[in-house]
Formats: sequence, structure tokens, C-alpha cells
Amino acid sequence: MTFQKKLVGGLVLAPLMLALAACSGGDDSSEGGGESSEQKITIFQSKVEISDQLAALAEEYTEETGVEVEVLGTTGDDYFQQLQIRLNSEQGPSIFSLQNVTEAERLESYVYDLSSEEYIEHIAPDMELALGEKIVGVPYGVEGFGMIYNKDLVSPEDVADYESFVSTLEEFNAEGINGFSLAQDAYFLIGHISNYPFSVQEDPYGFVEQMNAGEVTAAETPEFQEFADFMVAIKENTPTPLSMTYDQQIGDFAAGQTAMIHQGNWASGILSEFEYDFEIGMLPFPLMGNDKLAVGVGNNWAINSQKDEAEVQAANDFLNWMSTSETGHRYIVEEFGFVPALTNIDAGELDPLSQAVLDATNDGETIPWAQSVYPANIVPNDLTPFAQAFFSEDMTAEEFLQGFDEAWQGAQ
Repeated sequence: MTFQKKLVGGLVLAPLMLALAACSGGDDSSEGGGESSEQKITIFQSKVEISDQLAALAEEYTEETGVEVEVLGTTGDDYFQQLQIRLNSEQGPSIFSLQNVTEAERLESYVYDLSSEEYIEHIAPDMELALGEKIVGVPYGVEGFGMIYNKDLVSPEDVADYESFVSTLEEFNAEGINGFSLAQDAYFLIGHISNYPFSVQEDPYGFVEQMNAGEVTAAETPEFQEFADFMVAIKENTPTPLSMTYDQQIGDFAAGQTAMIHQGNWASGILSEFEYDFEIGMLPFPLMGNDKLAVGVGNNWAINSQKDEAEVQAANDFLNWMSTSETGHRYIVEEFGFVPALTNIDAGELDPLSQAVLDATNDGETIPWAQSVYPANIVPNDLTPFAQAFFSEDMTAEEFLQGFDEAWQGAQ
């Protein structure tokens, strides 16, 4: 099961009536659609950054197939709420985006089962959005995080487990080099790194639910116990992250003053603004000997199951075309800027961090984003104040675990 980061998106436009055509003349099974020009589909999605590019893609699809595709506007605010309003008023789009399994569960009666569609076979291992045995979402692309490292300073065997990680931090500390850097922002401080003790569980999603219900605690869980030891070692051997901005974290790394930073492939953009003369890569955070990157999907394409058969087929044809055509692939990689979550897409030349994420994804060597199903707002409202206290006070590993449990239950 895939766990994906929760994004909040939305719309300020009033719901629009969909112009649905009952006519389904022609061969619906032909490549790229084949519906008559009277068929129309609508798309509503939360990633504002690709709105213009998606509209351009829709125009190319219409020119090629004759099927009208309307991209409904969104501002990025309250997307899921506005999607629910549209769906509940029977004015929902043909295709919409879902962030994770939690949203899919809430809209279970509206998500179409894509399991039998041929283009689904191209989804990278464990990256599909699934409800039980049903595949209900096609991933936009993938992102991953781990330890971004300076290959002149660090080798993978230097940080393969707890013992080697701590020894390496101690050596760098003695040399006046920051061995490992977090940053002060909520997810960069505690949100992402706290993913690991959940994601290495046999059932990460189920473990989050158990934590929510108070059936398990961090204090009694071996993975959390070692995580607490990691956090204490980081605090004792590196400068405080509480005064480390994201820009400074990247700048210090590019300057060779920091050996490793905990970030994702999204950092490649700002890194490219700096000049540095060493190779970089991304390593797994070695909790309990973990050797896999944390990879997730920010958004997924879903089809509205409540539409009539012709519109559902037209929506499927569009997703199939986007997933398999040369034009669709070009937009996904070049125009949308995604690291592909489909194995049939040639990603071309990627930056080293995105390439590491792509390789791990295609090989199935990933752990999920358990933080995507945390209780709403727990990271900024509860875990971040706890982490700030941890980095500013004397706190043992045992006290760290106690504080983590208190913060978690305080969010329920």
C-alpha cells in the first residue's frame, strides 16, 4: 500500500455544470479515445504548478482525438473540500486528483476501479493508489527523501547502521564539520525523519492507526527506541537545526561545510543555484539497518465512477493516452517536471537525486511515506513544538520517547 503526502488544494470558483453528451457514436476502443467530438471530459486537480501545462496537454489531446477536455480552475486552497462539494452535488469532474489512501477511502463511492485497465501495468512497484484489491489512482510522479551526501566526505558503508552512523558523526564533529543537518521547518525538522520508525514496520499504515488508538506506543517499540538513539546522537554531534533555515542548510552543504543533509530530490533545484565541485547522492536513513529510500506520491489521477459509461471510457482513454503516448510522456517529464512513476517512461537526463529516486522506485527498493497518513496537522502543531523542545533542552532517549508519545496523543 502506498502512502502519500497530504497536500491541501482547492478552488474558489463556484461548481460548474458539466456538459455531458449522451452521444457515444463511433468506436470507443480506438487509440486515444475514438469518441465523437461531442464527448467531453473535465479534469479537476490540486497541483496548481501544472495547471497551465495540463491545459496545454488537454488542447493537444483534443486536436488529436476530437474529444473536448476542460481543465477546471483551482487556486490550490481547500481543494479536497471543493472536490467533495462538486461530487456530492453531482457536478463532479470526470477525472480528479487524490493525495493518498485516506482521501480515497473518504470518496470510495466515487472512485472507479482501474485494475483491469492495461495502462495500469506500467505503474512502478508499490506506487499505485489502492483500496484493498482495487487500484483507484495513477500516480502523477514520485518524490523521495533520505540523506543527501557529499561523495568526497561520505561513503555508503560509513552510515549503513546506527553504529557506523554515530561513529561517522563523531569523527566529523571532531574535525569541525557538520556531519548531518536537519532544518528548522516543520517537515524538515521532524515530519520527514519521523517517518522511518513507522515506515519500517510490517504494516506502516496499520501501525499509525494503532498509535492513534493508543494500542501501541513509541516507548515500547524497538524501531522507535533506536530512532530516539539516532536523534540523541544527532543532537550531541551536530549544530542545532533550530537556527538552520532551508536555504542555509543547502548553502552549507554546497560549500562543503556539511557532509550530509536530510532532504528530498526537490532540493536539486536550489542546489543547482550553487557552485560545488563534488558529486552528490542520496542514501537511505539506516534505522534498523534500513537500506531503502523513502519514496511517495504527492497526487494521483482518479476517475469518477458515477459518470455514465461513455464518459468513464473517455476518461480512461485520456489517462491511457497520457500514460502511453509520446506526447503524454513528454509532458510528464519535461512540462510537469515529474520524476516518472511509470516504468514505460524514459525520464531522460535527471539530476543525481531524482535519478536515485527513480532507480529505487523502478527497482521496488522503497519504503512508504507513512507521514502522509499522520493525524491532520500533527507535524506543525504537535510534533514540531516537541522537537524544538528536544533540541533546546537536555533530554535522554527515554524522555524523547515519552515526549513523542505525549505529542502524538495530544493530537488525537
